[in-house]
Amino acid sequence: MKQSPPPVTASTVNWISAQPPLLRFLHACYADFLPEDGGTVADYIPELGKADPAHFGISLATLDGHVYEVGDTKVPFTIQSMSKPFVFALALDTLGAERVESVIGVEPSGDPFNSIRLNAENHPFNPMVNAGAIACSGLIHTAKGDGAFEFIRQALSRFAGRELGVDEAVYASESATGDRNRAIGYLLRTNGVIAENVPDVLDVYFRQCAILVTARDIAVMAATLANRGINPLTEQQVMTPYAISRALSVMTSSGMYDYAGEWIYRVGVPAKSGVGGGILAALPARLGLGSYSPKLDKHGNSVRGIKVCEALSAHYDLHMLNRSDDARHSIIADYNIGKNPSRRVRRPQEQEILAKHFQEVRVIELVGTLSLSNVDYVSRRLGGGPRPEFVIFDLRRVTATTRAGARLVAEAFQELAALGVTVILSGIKRTSREWTTISEWTSRLGNIRDFYLLDTAIEWAEDQIVYRYGGSIDFVETTELSEQPLLAGLDEAALGDFAALCTVRTYQPHETIIAAGDAATSVFFLRSGVVHVTLPDGVRLATLTAGMAFGEMALLEPKRSANVVADMSATAFEITIADFERFRAQHPPACERIMRNLAQLLADRLIVANAKVDLLTSG
Repeated sequence: MKQSPPPVTASTVNWISAQPPLLRFLHACYADFLPEDGGTVADYIPELGKADPAHFGISLATLDGHVYEVGDTKVPFTIQSMSKPFVFALALDTLGAERVESVIGVEPSGDPFNSIRLNAENHPFNPMVNAGAIACSGLIHTAKGDGAFEFIRQALSRFAGRELGVDEAVYASESATGDRNRAIGYLLRTNGVIAENVPDVLDVYFRQCAILVTARDIAVMAATLANRGINPLTEQQVMTPYAISRALSVMTSSGMYDYAGEWIYRVGVPAKSGVGGGILAALPARLGLGSYSPKLDKHGNSVRGIKVCEALSAHYDLHMLNRSDDARHSIIADYNIGKNPSRRVRRPQEQEILAKHFQEVRVIELVGTLSLSNVDYVSRRLGGGPRPEFVIFDLRRVTATTRAGARLVAEAFQELAALGVTVILSGIKRTSREWTTISEWTSRLGNIRDFYLLDTAIEWAEDQIVYRYGGSIDFVETTELSEQPLLAGLDEAALGDFAALCTVRTYQPHETIIAAGDAATSVFFLRSGVVHVTLPDGVRLATLTAGMAFGEMALLEPKRSANVVADMSATAFEITIADFERFRAQHPPACERIMRNLAQLLADRLIVANAKVDLLTSG
């Protein structure tokens, strides 16, 4: 058996190069296994025997909502036993774990799926065999009465992300030939597992098995299981994570019937098969796979479907017990504000304080999933070096948060609070799923601040350091041009002539002073207030206070490349480029000095930008 894509030829190179690697691999699997002729179509339910044995479809759904499809993925077929994990999860959510677990076990049986046998406690071995599945249908019937089947159909539709119908012919055929399941039903009634009318319960069971799905549907349903109950297409939480984790657990041990041990040993992905020819496989936190091919092996599993799952697991090393995630890769950067200050331009007094106390603010940028092992590593990493006064955790690259990880985060925050360290979060929206998970554990901690932008979080922490060490961040008026770094070193005569060419301008809060793309006709020197400089896409480049210049690139470029907006009421000295040229003719040495100062300012900015790049590439 090949496990790589077919050879590339001149006629196929354009087609293949346009495909993502996963889709190319699924095409290769389809080509490899389509000739497979082993197995037989199930005919103990006569209507199932009418399935076309040539049908073969493979679909794979990712947790970000992308679905790959190859072959007959739109062909409808009945879900059969693949409904079992979903109805088990539904029963757990509807009646509660204690009630469900009191009458249904979770141990493998080692018997065929339709065995008429109970465990030592006279309960079904697990919900993946027919006895356990009928018991689940009975529990739903107890809770919902005549609406039980519709309740189940709607739940499965939420898993698939669309309304699912029923194959009435298969339902009638199952009902007419379901004497073995009737025997199981009465055995369950005799032992008190179900208390309902047996024919009514079996009618629900036969109908749920006849629900129509496609290979695409079951891939999405599997991905919803893999995504802790959140449908990756609709983003709806269709079932609680508790119910999902328990369903996956039983799928792992018993989903493939008396082939389950071999399956988990060789493939290592929780899965469930159905005699209609489908197999769904759900790899937690990664993907969902659905395949359809009606010809079954002696265990009742799709022959081609088994081969697809084996090939995918082997090729991409997806065995769930062979995870190789390295917690050390969860930190993309770890630094203090000495290496990466905020974009706020500081006055000399503030710079002096921050230069002396730069180790008091530590920033840790995280990536990937906040799992227990990752958070534990971060906690131990944080313990190295001097204790800071502020720790900023940047979560903008975090894609998921486990409950265990969130709980450990909260416990780590409690420890930091006890040591007098203030925790600051950045990069996470309060409406996001990650915020909900984290805040569930951290809501009672009063020492946590959060800012969406990392730069805003760093600026706030810097302000606190300035305040704590005797500094002040005043918005006073600066009337002297001699305090401007761009004009440093000019003598009094030159400064006097320069001031005579300036005009004082006043700006209202949120007023745009400079717009990107406009002609660069002036340079400004802020006298009072605060302005911020942003790129056209809104990324902040700098925040400036009184005593600082902006628009100075007009001395080098004809067009504005950034916006400048007043944060509050502000005043500024403005000198036009035309007046500056007149000043240059009057005071050549002074203008040379201004250009040297500008070169130094640009060099300082480049050093900071390089430091940011170094942090990310070496983190």
